[in-house]
Amino acid sequence: MKRLLQLLFGPRANRTTAGELAAKFGLKLQGDAKKVITGVAPIADARPGQLAFYSTERNSAAFKILPIEVLKNTKASVILLQPEQINDAPAGTTLLITDSPRGNIVKILGEIYREKPRFGVSYFSHVARGVFFRKKSTVYIGQFATVERGAVIEAGVKIYPGAFIGRNVVLGANTVVCSGAHIENATIGSDCVINANAVIGKDGFGYTRQDGKNVFIPHTGRVVLGNRVSVGANTCIDRGLLTDTIIGDGTKIDNLCQIAHGVVIGKECFLASGCGLAGQAVVGDRTLLAGQVGVANGIHIGNDVEVGAKSGVFRNIPDGERWMGYPAAPGTEFFRNYAWVRKNVSNK
Repeated sequence: MKRLLQLLFGPRANRTTAGELAAKFGLKLQGDAKKVITGVAPIADARPGQLAFYSTERNSAAFKILPIEVLKNTKASVILLQPEQINDAPAGTTLLITDSPRGNIVKILGEIYREKPRFGVSYFSHVARGVFFRKKSTVYIGQFATVERGAVIEAGVKIYPGAFIGRNVVLGANTVVCSGAHIENATIGSDCVINANAVIGKDGFGYTRQDGKNVFIPHTGRVVLGNRVSVGANTCIDRGLLTDTIIGDGTKIDNLCQIAHGVVIGKECFLASGCGLAGQAVVGDRTLLAGQVGVANGIHIGNDVEVGAKSGVFRNIPDGERWMGYPAAPGTEFFRNYAWVRKNVSNK
């Protein structure tokens, strides 16, 4: 029954062969080049017709390598592996050989489960007059999506059902806007993914107190996303108050994050689920914020920084450091303080 449900409702694989994958990704082939691949599965669960991979590469010191017996006993028809594991593969199995199976499996997954192209503008969508299409024949706009006047839609853009694209929004080439996403006052780069129900370009939480009352400050900035940026489901990125909110090329933002007005995030960063950055915070390039990190207003975080989960950042962080805790501190300082508390408090 489980197998039947996977076939009926699981992701549909595009038909390919071991030889086609070897030629496309520069892999060494050993075995039957015409072996048809019907999908990809973990090596311990793979069935005949599927591709699996085995690797001794380590992503981190804590990464666990599967026992070699898993490779020896796999039922996969095609295995992606390193040269040193060739002799451990089951006899008769077709092999795709590379020094980096982990790097290549990402490419193979993208090829095998690539979504079939979608084109055309649904009759049930609303596209206002004055929308500029760079190449309309390559664009997809789904049912009940709205694109307002002045928007610029570059080639290959996909706007899924129910999404909203406001006036003067720019969507770069091959960008995908998923169902329910709402975009205003924004310029989105090429090859971006805006996931379901993300909200980009609405006013930030900018208020001033006058005569004992909270008075809203009108926002005039925009949101500017670089190329290859991913924005998670239900994430909100506010427009700038006077300056723009900027997200650099290649940065990936998880679900349920809040990026406030005027925040600047550098290139190739990772923000895990639940992160919240207050107004005017600045994050450097290649920085990683783990789940539920909070960053106070105007804080500067440097390049190549890692901040541990649930940390509260109230001080500027220099380049290359690892901080954690509440309030966040350098890792050595945090663990020293934690050890003192354990020693002097927990035993009383």
